[in-house]
Amino acid sequence: MRTIGEVSAAFRLKPHVLRYWEQQFPMLQPLKRSGGRRLYRADDIAMVETIDRLVNQEGYTLKGAAKAISAGNVDNTAPAASAIPRGTTMAIPETAAEVAPAVRPGGPGPEVTQQLRAIRDRLAAALN
Repeated sequence: MRTIGEVSAAFRLKPHVLRYWEQQFPMLQPLKRSGGRRLYRADDIAMVETIDRLVNQEGYTLKGAAKAISAGNVDNTAPAASAIPRGTTMAIPETAAEVAPAVRPGGPGPEVTQQLRAIRDRLAAALN
């Protein structure tokens, strides 16, 4: 079990964001102790991780993320945050060759993916 402070630090979110997500996502229900103190179980942490990925990485709206989760259209194969040691950072690919193709059913076609990669590469070159 983790406190709201530990979970917010692990995901680099403010505690008020987690409390707001509890209102928007009925499936996120941490235990509440006396005084309203929240304790997040492993399932709750996995749900926070999924919501964070959908909203902050994949660009879903909160409503869209809630619909995707309740419809079961979400891939929950990422490791749970509790399994990742604190201080661990993830490598971010710098070139299109390092990125695995991200084609989902109903997602953008290969030509759109190629165009987006070309744009990303031009932006990366402009920053260097």
